[in-house]
Amino acid sequence: MPLNTLRPPKGMKHPKKRIGRGQGSGTGKTAGAGHKGQKSRSGYKFKRGFEGGQMPLHRRVPKRGFHNPFRVEYEVVNLDTLGLKFDAGTVVTPELLRERGIVSANTGLIKVLGRGDVGKALTVHAHKFSGKAAEKIAAAGGATEQLA
Repeated sequence: MPLNTLRPPKGMKHPKKRIGRGQGSGTGKTAGAGHKGQKSRSGYKFKRGFEGGQMPLHRRVPKRGFHNPFRVEYEVVNLDTLGLKFDAGTVVTPELLRERGIVSANTGLIKVLGRGDVGKALTVHAHKFSGKAAEKIAAAGGATEQLA
């Protein structure tokens, strides 16, 4: 089928309705705008959120607290989890944690916390370590490497 013969299905395309063009058109006189009122006037524009003078929703809802735009979110992994999921001598990286399903796939930064014991010599690469976690990993004969 040549491209120049392509046509939309019958009934799909129809001419734009021309409003305000006399009584015979079916949309003459008030041109679908009804009678009187703000919306029937020329130049009418509504503001986003305007509710006809009623207090708008964004002003009715109470606002509380503070949103810190500079907050840094970490996904946490505890030492007991690392001890269960990995064998001794493993290099634990964020990619490996994602592969094994320990952290979610769309995680940005990872922090290792010191709950439980490792009991194995692991080399752990993460974005942040708590003090206790770093101590326990070193005590078990492992190493920590902080990623940028």
